[in-house]
Amino acid sequence: MTPLRQRPLSITILACVYIVAGAIGFAAHLTDFRASDAFRYDGIWIELVRLLAVLAGAFMLRGRNWARWLALAWMALHVVVSAFHTFREFAIHCLFCAVIAWLLFRPAAARYFRLRTETGN
Repeated sequence: MTPLRQRPLSITILACVYIVAGAIGFAAHLTDFRASDAFRYDGIWIELVRLLAVLAGAFMLRGRNWARWLALAWMALHVVVSAFHTFREFAIHCLFCAVIAWLLFRPAAARYFRLRTETGN
């Protein structure tokens, strides 16, 4: 049996950024909810999207391949949403998305996720 390769540092850092960003965003905006607004459509979806960031980060640390796809989709959603804002905001989100995609799919990361998936760990 081949030993598992160690998680690339870039994946560890990126996963932690997702966890922290999702948790802070969730906690900061959770206080915006009032009992009368509990079923507001947009607020609930925004909070769920933030929880998806935490989920993606946590499972990237565990080497789950689907989590890196979720992380990329999460950032791509931000690109789409920022297209309706200023060009600068859109450009920054595009840049972040490109960097994140590169980090998630470069050869060392691909090996890490593939090995973790193949061994079932």
